[in-house]
Amino acid sequence: MKLNIELLKEICEEAGAPGYESRIRKIVLRELKDIVDSVETDNMGNVFALKKGNSSEKKAMIAAHMDEIGFLVTHIDDHGFLRFTTLGGFDPKTLVAQRVKVHGKKDLIGVMGSKPIHVMTQEEKQKNVKISDFFIDLGMPKEEVEKLVSVGDPVTRERELIEMGDCVNCKSIDNRVSVFILIEALKSMKKLPYDTYGVFTVQEEVGLRGANVAAHQLNPTFGFGLDTTIAYDLPGAQAHEKVTELGKGTAIKVMDASTICDYRMVDYMKKTAKKHKIDWQLEVLTAGGTDTAGVQRMGKDGAISGAVSVPTRNLHQVIEMAHKSDISNSIKLLVSCLQELDQYNWKHK
Repeated sequence: MKLNIELLKEICEEAGAPGYESRIRKIVLRELKDIVDSVETDNMGNVFALKKGNSSEKKAMIAAHMDEIGFLVTHIDDHGFLRFTTLGGFDPKTLVAQRVKVHGKKDLIGVMGSKPIHVMTQEEKQKNVKISDFFIDLGMPKEEVEKLVSVGDPVTRERELIEMGDCVNCKSIDNRVSVFILIEALKSMKKLPYDTYGVFTVQEEVGLRGANVAAHQLNPTFGFGLDTTIAYDLPGAQAHEKVTELGKGTAIKVMDASTICDYRMVDYMKKTAKKHKIDWQLEVLTAGGTDTAGVQRMGKDGAISGAVSVPTRNLHQVIEMAHKSDISNSIKLLVSCLQELDQYNWKHK
């Protein structure tokens, strides 16, 4: 399967901090035009794309979050430097020497500043860096900054998507690669047994907030999370630490810290992957969580839920990396699973 790298690049590079996903939503709505039966946006900003199936008796829901980890301006000091709080989980050391985009009255490029090593004490050099050690430098005095930036403005990271060997590398592969996969899957789906909702959710990085609301509204019978997962296939990693590996196939989630996937769904996904000769690997993640948890638990009746996960190196950095074949296999598995939901015995054993 040849990937539409141009579309993936556009989606990954665009800004969309939690609660500020409107730019991604515009791309999603543009791409969904004429390929689904209906599209709605709820009060939170979740996008619901319906492809009708042969029956409305049961529903399937796939959740892919539009937001990326980012920041929010909390203070402008007397010299025009910005202080900020984080939106989502950051390893402070990944902020060193990075450019950001401040989304005020217009987009402004800023840099993450901190105390230069040349003037640090020996004690300061040995300390672990903290988020509070950083500020954003816009290269302008306070008077100019305040004309364009206000407390409460969102900030995102700046990094373009490039192709590296058989991989793509960018900021926000988490979770824009899944937004891309869901769009491409919706374009490919045919003859669905049940009404199927592709839901592009908001505010996942700060607590699965959009998915919780969406699942509560839809009350799906079947649920699929669609997100990235850790590929710790790097020098020094022990075999039991890898979680997943790049290029070894799409990942079928067994569990993470917020979800134990339904054993029936895991079995179904494995059998479907084998049937269609789709490369796959299992994901057992002992930390972190995804929209899968909201989809599984927030509907009135609960949902038979699992997840398609995209192995990704360097998560929550600006150099996130995914393998093109894993992306293709994720699309194939998701489409196959949704088209054959009525071909499995879902009764509890």
